[in-house]
Amino acid sequence: MPTQSLRLDGRVALVTGSSKGLGKAIAMALGAAGAKVALNYRNDEAAARAAFEEFRAAGHAGGLYRASAIDEGEVSAMVAQVERELGPVDIVVVNATPAQPLKPIEEYDWAFHQAMLDYFVKSPFLLARAVLPGMKARRRGRIVNIGSEVLARGVAPFSAYVAAKGAQNGWTRSMARELAPFGITVNMVSPGWIPVERHKDDPAEMKEEYLRGIPVGRWGVPEDVAGAVLYLASDEASFVAGVDLHVNGGVTVG
Repeated sequence: MPTQSLRLDGRVALVTGSSKGLGKAIAMALGAAGAKVALNYRNDEAAARAAFEEFRAAGHAGGLYRASAIDEGEVSAMVAQVERELGPVDIVVVNATPAQPLKPIEEYDWAFHQAMLDYFVKSPFLLARAVLPGMKARRRGRIVNIGSEVLARGVAPFSAYVAAKGAQNGWTRSMARELAPFGITVNMVSPGWIPVERHKDDPAEMKEEYLRGIPVGRWGVPEDVAGAVLYLASDEASFVAGVDLHVNGGVTVG
């Protein structure tokens, strides 16, 4: 949960893919810190409405917006609607993700690789292009990409996802340097394996093996990731740019 010092009062945040899992926890944390939060979803309207009802029941302010994070027209229209209804966007959290099956390279085709790149390179680009004019004019902004520890660990057989996360990491580093002079920070939070809804069918033996390798000795929870995002979105992180903050209990130390 946010501390009293990490406040976002008067800020507007947009969190893509926030109807469940990590995105939902991030939206809740930013809302609890005082931001108006635009929750975004693409497909599961029932889950999105349930998440938004929970968000509002907690006393948070914001709105629910349906749009594909990889469609240029829909991203532009969503940002415009958010700014009309909630105000200028100060914080963008790039969280939306596709399915992530583990498959050997022979079973991939380029369309699958392209889908990974669309979510982890095209989506950050589209969102940044939509919000940057306002952020530059105000000389303040926060862009937080949700990455993954898989890049540091070289997880296999997962080459398409790992490659796309590597590209997202490179984009983050370059944009951090480009935008820092405008008071806009760009950072990445890279979670470890944190069981959420989409992990419910993962093999128990894989989970047990991973848990044994976490130095902290426990599973991560979505709120661990949300706290890291909240910090990077806050004024306290105004001198932090271009970092890849791993939230995995020490799995990738060194």
